Amino acid sequence: MPRLVALVKGRVQGVGYRAFAQKKALELGLSGYAENLPDGRVEVVAEGPEEALQAFLHHLKQGPRLARVDEVEVQWAEATGLKGFYVY
Repeated sequence: MPRLVALVKGRVQGVGYRAFAQKKALELGLSGYAENLPDGRVEVVAEGPEEALQAFLHHLKQGPRLARVDEVEVQWAEATGLKGFYVY
């Protein structure tokens, strides 16, 4: 099972981006987390079926209404067995 690591750049802190990511991940049956980074980006890590991760990535590139996503840096790896989806 794959693991998606997305570093999201833009106006993504203070606009509900992490809660948006959590909602979409749970709707798609994914596990992982979303966390604000000190440099203003949001790191989103998700594990699950590749098709669901691709759909999730599409949502991450859009973001919630108040966000402005400028760039999403994507890395793929093997899943590590995360359970649930958390916001830090």
